[in-house]
Amino acid sequence: MANAFHVPVRGAAAALHALPEAVVALVAALLALACAQLLAPGPGSAVLAVVLSLSLARSRLDRDRRGRLEAAIALPVVGLAATGVGLLLRDAPWLGAAAFTVGVAASVWLRQFGEQARRAGRLIALPFVTVLTVPHLSAAQRGPLPAVLVPVVIALLALAWVSALDALGRRLRLLPDAVPPAHRAAAAPVQPAPGRMRPSATTRMALQMAVALAGAFAMGHAGFGRHWPWVVLTAFIVHSGNRGRLEVAYKSLLRLGGAAGGSLAAALLAAPAGTHGSAAAALILLAVFLGTWLRPLNYAWWALFATVALALLQNYAGLPAATEMTLRLAAILAGAAIGVAVAWLVLPVRSTDVLRRRLADALAALGDALDPAITPRSAAPFTQALDAVRQLAPAFRAARVLGLQSRWRQPADWIDALAACHRPAVALIERGAAPGDARRAVGMARRALREPERLLGALEALRASLPLPAGERLG
Repeated sequence: MANAFHVPVRGAAAALHALPEAVVALVAALLALACAQLLAPGPGSAVLAVVLSLSLARSRLDRDRRGRLEAAIALPVVGLAATGVGLLLRDAPWLGAAAFTVGVAASVWLRQFGEQARRAGRLIALPFVTVLTVPHLSAAQRGPLPAVLVPVVIALLALAWVSALDALGRRLRLLPDAVPPAHRAAAAPVQPAPGRMRPSATTRMALQMAVALAGAFAMGHAGFGRHWPWVVLTAFIVHSGNRGRLEVAYKSLLRLGGAAGGSLAAALLAAPAGTHGSAAAALILLAVFLGTWLRPLNYAWWALFATVALALLQNYAGLPAATEMTLRLAAILAGAAIGVAVAWLVLPVRSTDVLRRRLADALAALGDALDPAITPRSAAPFTQALDAVRQLAPAFRAARVLGLQSRWRQPADWIDALAACHRPAVALIERGAAPGDARRAVGMARRALREPERLLGALEALRASLPLPAGERLG
C-alpha cells in the first residue's frame, strides 16, 4: 500500500522543493520586465527581459563571482548578436536562418572543451530562443535608449536582478547554497575520447542540432507561413540538452502532449483575456510561473504552460490563438518529427552509451569519496554526478513501463540501483568511514560497465555493501 502513494508523495515533495526557486525566478523576471519597460517600452524588450531572467535563474550560471563576471561580459554581446539575428530573420529570412543555426549549433559544440567552454555555450544559447518567440515584432523602441543598446542593457538588468534575488534567497535559506567550484569541476562529466573515424558525442549532437534546425527552417517556411517559428522552436527544444536518441523521442512526445493541452487552453483563454490589457499580461505571467514551478516534476508541464504563454503572447501581437490552433499543432508535430528523425538517422547517439558514461562518472566520484588516501573527502561530487544520472531516468522508466526493447528497459534498473546507494553512501562519507567491502564493490561495478549484462548485479551488490544509516530500514 505504501508503494501506491510513493510517486504522488515524491511529486508533491519535489513541487514543494521547487516552489522557492520558481518564486525567486518570477520576481526577478518581473523586476527586469519593469525596468525594461521604463527604458525601452514595447513587447520585444519585455520578451527579452523575461526569457533571459528565467533562463538565467534556471541555468545557475551566475552563482559565483566568476560566473557573474563571465555572464556580465558575454550576455550583452550575445544578446546584441541574437537581436541582429532576429532582424535578419525578419528582413532576410534565409540569411537569418543560417546565422541562427550556426550560432546554436556552435553553443552545443563548445561543451566538449571543459567547464568554462560549457558555461560559454550555455550563455550563447540563452538569448537565441527569444527570437523564436515573437520574431515578427518590431525592433523599434520608444524609450530613451538607442535601439542598439537595448539588448545590452536588458541583459545586464536580468543578470543583476537574478543575482541579487538569488543571493537574498540563499541568505534567507529559501534557496540551497551554491556548489563550490571545486566540487562542480570534480563532478563535471568527462568527455570520452573520439575515435579515429567517428566524432565525439558532443560534436555529433552539435551536427544533429544544425541539421534539425536547417530542416525545421525549410519545413516551416515552406509549409506553415507565419507559424514557422513553432516548427523551429520545437526542433530546438527536443534537441536542447540532447542525451541520446531515446531522450529526444521521449521529449518529443512530452512536447506534443503539453503543446496540445497548452494550445487548447490558450484558445479557450484568448477570448476572455483579449489581445491587450492587464488580463492578458496576468495570464501570460501566471503560465510562465506555473511552467517554471512544475518543470522539475515533468517536462510536459513546462511544454503545456510555455505553449499557453507563447500563444497568448502571439495573440497579443496579432496572431490569433484560437483560430489557428490546428495549424500551430501541425507545426509542432512537424518540428518534433524532424527532431526525432535527425536523432535516429544523423550520427545517432545511443542513450545507453550516455547513461553508461554518466554511471562511470558517478562511480568514479564515489570511489574517490571512499578512498582513505584522498583528503579531504566530500559527498558533493558523487551527489552532483548522481543527479546527472537521474536526469536520464524519465525516458528509460517510460520505456520500461511501455515494455520496449530490453536494452532500454534494463537501464532504468541501473539508475534505480545506483540511486538507492545515495543515502547510505553519503552517510558513510560524512562519518569518514571507508570499509573495504564498499570500495571493492565500487571497483566491481566500474569494471561491470564494460559488460552490461553484469552491471545490475554489480550495482545491487554495491548497495548491499553500504551499511544503512542509523534508524533506516531497507524497503
